[in-house]
Amino acid sequence: MRSPRAIASRETALALEIRHERDYAGMSFEIGDSLDVNGVELRTYPTRHTIGSSAFYWENSLGVRILVTGDVKDYRSLPKCDLLVAEANYGDPWDSSCIFDDDLNGFWEALNSGSSFGAYAFGKAQRAVSLIRAMGFSDPIGMDEEGRRLTEALMPDAGDIIDFRDCDGVSVVTPKNLPLVRSPERYMLTGRTDASWKRIRLSDHLDFRGIMRMLDHVSPEAVIFYHPAGARSRLLAHYLRAAGCAAISLEEIDLFEKRM
Repeated sequence: MRSPRAIASRETALALEIRHERDYAGMSFEIGDSLDVNGVELRTYPTRHTIGSSAFYWENSLGVRILVTGDVKDYRSLPKCDLLVAEANYGDPWDSSCIFDDDLNGFWEALNSGSSFGAYAFGKAQRAVSLIRAMGFSDPIGMDEEGRRLTEALMPDAGDIIDFRDCDGVSVVTPKNLPLVRSPERYMLTGRTDASWKRIRLSDHLDFRGIMRMLDHVSPEAVIFYHPAGARSRLLAHYLRAAGCAAISLEEIDLFEKRM
């Protein structure tokens, strides 16, 4: 927030200002823009993890095409590259919870029964509102303060958003406020399996199969995986190395450097 060297999309910068209640001091851009960063042309591409999430692409002095992503939900706009640096949130090929489809039918049924939903204020809440409107629901949607401010700022077509405490119908609130909504049924919108509420699978990440399709789409010669903490990025790198791909996790690089 304070660094003039920071680079973020316009939507991400706005979301940061809303969440942290201070001015963003860095450079901002529109998704799809090309930027000059210290004489290097940096191209930006959408990843649709959250509104404004971006991947960054450039060529180094040796002509190596480098693509760095944050979390990815939709890889189809990403360019081909030589080196990919990417998240591996659901990258464990041996964990059945890393293979899934979003439960849009379950979301539709819950919406039509007047249920309310728990969702993170930035990202998941906006996706939920977008789905609710796309499914034809035009009544007011209840939200808590942070989710409402972010949604109204990032989604000018969000429709009527009201305080969830005044809402007798469908609300989208942060998990801490889910017990306070008036709806008789409540669900967490999450890709995780450890939610304490009844959940509807709605992830903002690619599952394992999606990561594999992304790799096929961008066709890298080498991959560095990072995020989350723990074994998943290492296991995904191991899986790809066994298949003949040059892959390593960021954690493995750190361990190698410590040994040296």
